[in-house]
Amino acid sequence: MTEEGSGPRGPSLLWEQHCCLPLRRHADVGELARYRRPGGSFVSVNAGYVPHSADDVTGLITSWRERIAADHRLRPAGRLDDIEAAAREGNVAVAFDLEDSGPLAGRLDRVRRFYDLGVRTMLPSYNNRNAAGGGCLDEVDEGLTAYGRALVREMNAVGMVADGSHCGARTGLDMCEVSEQPVIYSHSCMRSLWDHPRNITDEQAMACAATGGVIGITGVGIFLGPNDAGVDALVRHIDYAVELVGHEHVGVSTDYPFDHDDFNAMLEQSPELFPDSYTRWGPIDFMPPEELPTVENALLARGYPDDAVTAILGGNFRRVAAQVWQ
Repeated sequence: MTEEGSGPRGPSLLWEQHCCLPLRRHADVGELARYRRPGGSFVSVNAGYVPHSADDVTGLITSWRERIAADHRLRPAGRLDDIEAAAREGNVAVAFDLEDSGPLAGRLDRVRRFYDLGVRTMLPSYNNRNAAGGGCLDEVDEGLTAYGRALVREMNAVGMVADGSHCGARTGLDMCEVSEQPVIYSHSCMRSLWDHPRNITDEQAMACAATGGVIGITGVGIFLGPNDAGVDALVRHIDYAVELVGHEHVGVSTDYPFDHDDFNAMLEQSPELFPDSYTRWGPIDFMPPEELPTVENALLARGYPDDAVTAILGGNFRRVAAQVWQ
C-alpha cells in the first residue's frame, strides 16, 4: 500500500547495523557487495571485540578501508553524505563497529581515535563483565561501572552510537539512563518470544525506545527460536517489537558472519567454550544477505504501511546516525 497521493513505492535504503567479516586483515571485503541493492545499502562491519588490542583494530580497519575504497561496489562511510552517494549509485556504504570496549584498554581518548578510523558504534561489554559493565551471560549483572558511565558520555561527545547488544540487562538499562543520545540494540531479539540470554527484555526495549533508539532484530537462528533463521521467525520478532515500542524503533540487523562455517566448526570441536543455549541445536543457522529482501516483502504482505517498511529496513537506524554522528 502507498500513502495517498504518492506513486508506487520505490526502492528504499537497507541498513545492516551489524555483520562480521573474518577478523583478518586480508579478509575478502568483496563479500559485502552481497548487500548491494537498488536504493543502496549501509553495512556496519565488526572490527574487533574482547581479544583485540587497539593496534589490532587499527590494522584491520586500515587494511579493509583501502580495499573497500578500491571496490566500485563499495564506499567507505564516515558521513551521511557517503551513504546518500551509495544510495544514488545502488552501492554499499561501509562503516565499522566494535563489539566490546576492551580495545580501548581503559583509554577514553581512543574513542575519538576509533571514530576517526570509521567506527560508528560500540558495545561496552561482550557477554561477560569487563571494566565497563556486565554481560548477558553473567549470572549477576551489576550494571555500568563508573568507567562505563564515563565511556558512554565520551561516546556521546564524540558522536559514536552506544550499543547494548551482548550487554547484561542492568548494564543496558544504565546505558539508556546515562546516554544523552539514542542507544541501540544493534543485533538482538525479543526475550518474551524466545528466552535466550542474548535476547532483550521488554523493559530494555522500552528504555531503548525512550532514548529515541532502535532494536535491530537479528537473523541468528538460536536467538529467533530453536535454530530457525527463516523469514517468518524474524518477522515474528519484528511484529512483537513493533507492537511494544512502535515501528519507529525497530530495525533489521542480521549479525551474519561471512566465516560461519569456521564458527560452526569451532562450536562442534570446542563445545565447552559455549553455554548450552548456543550448542544444543548443533550448527547455528544464519540469515544471509540475500534473504533480507524477503523480509521486506513479508512485511508488505502482512499489511505494514510503506513508511513503516522503509523505516524498519533502514530509515530508523539512519535517523539515529543523523542525530548522533558528527
